[in-house]
Amino acid sequence: MERKMEENTVRDVETGSETGGEDALVGNVNKMMVSPPGYSGAPRKGHLVFDACFESGNLGRVDYISEFEFDLFIRPDTCNPRFRVWFNFTVENVRETQRVIFNVVNFSKTKSLYRDGMSPVVKSTSRPKWQRLPAKNVYYYRCPDHRRNYVMSFAFCFDREDDVYQFAYCYPYTYSRLQHYLASLDRRNLPYLQREQLGLSVQQRRLDLLTITNSDHHQSPERGKKLVFLTARVHPGESPASFICQGVIDFLVSQHPVAQILRDHVIFKIVPMLNPDGVYLGNYRCSLMGFDLNRHWQDPSPWAHPTLHAVKQLIVQMNQDPRVSLEFYIDVHAHSTMLNGFMYGNVFEDEERVHRQAVFPRLLCQNAPDFSFSNTSFNRDVVKAGTGRRFLGGLLDDTSYCYTLEVSFYSYMTAGSTAPVPYTEETYMKLGRNVARTFLDYYKLNNLIKDNRPIHIQSSELKSHTGDSNGKGNGVGRDTADREREKSQGVRH
Repeated sequence: MERKMEENTVRDVETGSETGGEDALVGNVNKMMVSPPGYSGAPRKGHLVFDACFESGNLGRVDYISEFEFDLFIRPDTCNPRFRVWFNFTVENVRETQRVIFNVVNFSKTKSLYRDGMSPVVKSTSRPKWQRLPAKNVYYYRCPDHRRNYVMSFAFCFDREDDVYQFAYCYPYTYSRLQHYLASLDRRNLPYLQREQLGLSVQQRRLDLLTITNSDHHQSPERGKKLVFLTARVHPGESPASFICQGVIDFLVSQHPVAQILRDHVIFKIVPMLNPDGVYLGNYRCSLMGFDLNRHWQDPSPWAHPTLHAVKQLIVQMNQDPRVSLEFYIDVHAHSTMLNGFMYGNVFEDEERVHRQAVFPRLLCQNAPDFSFSNTSFNRDVVKAGTGRRFLGGLLDDTSYCYTLEVSFYSYMTAGSTAPVPYTEETYMKLGRNVARTFLDYYKLNNLIKDNRPIHIQSSELKSHTGDSNGKGNGVGRDTADREREKSQGVRH
């Protein structure tokens, strides 16, 4: 196809840098109408209007190729041109039955799950539930028109003229959504939930800390309780981490018998959004000032990395308190090239500690059909030295274990399946519930459950806690049929 370009569009600038000609993209498009070159009349239906000037939005530039085709440029992370992965934008002023091809042309990564069937997500005004585009409409390839960079193209047909359509790399989970969710928890006045502001980001957004444990033990960690610390969204574009985190919280504050027993025996401290500025701005990996916060745990600055500094101070303080038994640190992420949920752990010389570190992921594998122990690995890569897992793994004593919990941006394979199952918002949250439930097995508290068999979360609980519109209670505890099915399929992964 012949590709027509506007005269003032710069293309294929050989700068010799990783960012090419796109490093000039510093802002999002704002209600930008893209009409044919030279067109000067009144706007017509079908002259698409693009917008990304909203929370977690990202689209830096749109080039008109033809009435059927548009090149889209991801805006790099603020103050850091290296990272261009997350996109989130709206399109309006469409014509009914208008067919288009969108080419996302400046990804900073070459490896991508788009090679394996992943597709962007879409919703519209009249259909507000996010859904994935059909994989057959998505193409990922090296493009000679863009210095042989990788391009992700997807075809789409607009069907309702009055709708505003929104496309994103993955299901967005914004800072405002988190604040609304935490406010709804506040309104329930749960005696075993405490919310506090641990600090503020550079742009003065809240850094929230939740403490979940039986209320009479809030101030009494010396009474033999173990402490589990969980963080998420240090990398702002990894939105599945927030759904997992909400799944953990939903389960722990529920009336499920497993949750009640866990609150009796464990203190859970959760920081749901470590990088609120990056999330708000629509960055993929960095903070407002361009820092990958997950490389600065060793010496975070109170002014440049205030959220990280506040969390590290709290963990160090708890670690020095002899009354606190900090046993777990789990940092939740999303992975752009692998399937399933899995974990990264640390490397130890002591063989017994190596075996004990593998216990939790093995137990999680039994509880969560989408979790893969075979993808779980333990390493000491130099490049990961500044991560929470590596730094805290060296700081905490030998009874503590630090993990990175990863989940695929795209899908999971279960034992016996032949095709990947795409993740949804609900199945991400279900993995979070399974993570929480696994602490019952780890601390060998199963004997406290009547008949040694946890019941399912009631569908009404799921509907009210997670906003699951269909209210299906595909809960955490597995029933006999689940267990028999797993036996017939063999050991998972």
